[in-house]
Amino acid sequence: MKQFSGKVAVVTGSAGGIGRALVERFTDEGMRAVVADIDAKQVTETTAELRDQGRDVVGVVTDVTELSSLESLRDATLAAFGAVDVLCNNAGVGSASEGQMWEHHVNDWRWSLDVNVMGAVNGINAFLPTMLAQDTEGAVVNTTSGNGGFTPMIHSAVYATTKAALTCLTECLWGQLRELDAKVTAHLLYPSTRTPGMLKTGIWQPGRNRHARYDRPGAPPADTGRDQLTPMEQRAAAAGQELTWAPLSEVADLCFEGIRDDVFWMSNSTGREPTPGSAAASVVRAQSQVDRSDPTYLIQAANVMTGRKAGAQD
Repeated sequence: MKQFSGKVAVVTGSAGGIGRALVERFTDEGMRAVVADIDAKQVTETTAELRDQGRDVVGVVTDVTELSSLESLRDATLAAFGAVDVLCNNAGVGSASEGQMWEHHVNDWRWSLDVNVMGAVNGINAFLPTMLAQDTEGAVVNTTSGNGGFTPMIHSAVYATTKAALTCLTECLWGQLRELDAKVTAHLLYPSTRTPGMLKTGIWQPGRNRHARYDRPGAPPADTGRDQLTPMEQRAAAAGQELTWAPLSEVADLCFEGIRDDVFWMSNSTGREPTPGSAAASVVRAQSQVDRSDPTYLIQAANVMTGRKAGAQD
């Protein structure tokens, strides 16, 4: 996809965080965009702020767990702008599961799978037939994670499982579109930056916006989720370390440039150290599969981010 001015982007989970950064990057290129999110208040506020900046956007409250909601989003997009050229299935959640994976409540699994995996399936089913029928250049971008998309962090089994599934799903989508010689391309976005640092997004509030049908005993409040950021900052301070945050705009740059240059694996994970969730670890994983050796690449020392080995709880 080479022409962007006047084109239309739809981004789920875009009332804040990476999704908002994507909307800002697309509209910087002269695109029109749809802010889609489950948080009605935040959709209204974000849309107003973006419009005040002169960006051509509309906001649509969207529940990605429901196909009908994605179909309504599609219809609202066509009513507002007449077309859809880029679809970013970006909405995602951390389940706020606790304990070992055999102790996770089944509703933690159901909610996360319905948002992180079925949300993308619903988006593809609702939008892709229209995008193909337009017979114009377009792109579908699914936001995955190094955690699961490359290798899992073993103490975030729910989240990693959903991102592994989404990665496989997107590979299949790429292959089927390529077989059809379609003008629509498929891509995987691994949120990562050139600037060293962590990403400050809603993922640090796992459990937020959980539907009542996915509730479980002891679940964090759905309006706030569980605060995982403060404990991490406290661990860093105790270790004499200072947390650094990378700009989300660099994730948006990665996405835009990937669409423009037709890059499937949109990632800045270029280090050689095979830490869990890194691209380098995926190479070690492939060799382990060939060698039929134990997956020892999954084990790491306790770290400041999680306070435990091999990753965080979801």
